[in-house]
Amino acid sequence: MANHNNRPNPDDRSDNVEKLQNKVQDTIENIEAAHDTMQFASPEEKEKIVAKNRRREEAISGMRDEIKDEAHDQQ
Repeated sequence: MANHNNRPNPDDRSDNVEKLQNKVQDTIENIEAAHDTMQFASPEEKEKIVAKNRRREEAISGMRDEIKDEAHDQQ
C-alpha cells in the first residue's frame, strides 16, 4: 500500500556554509595525508597522488566560491 502523503523535505540551507567549510577542511586533511604517503609510493603511485591532489585543490576552490555565494545569500 503506497503512502500518498509523501512530500519532499523543505529546502533547509541554513547550515550549508558550515557543511562546506567542513568539507574544505576534510579535503585539506586528505591532501596532507596523501603528501605523507608519497614517500612510500612508487613513481606511478606518486603521479596518481599528484593528479588527485590537483583535483582536490580545484574542488576546494569551487567549494570556497560556493561558501562565498551561500554566505552572501544568507545576508
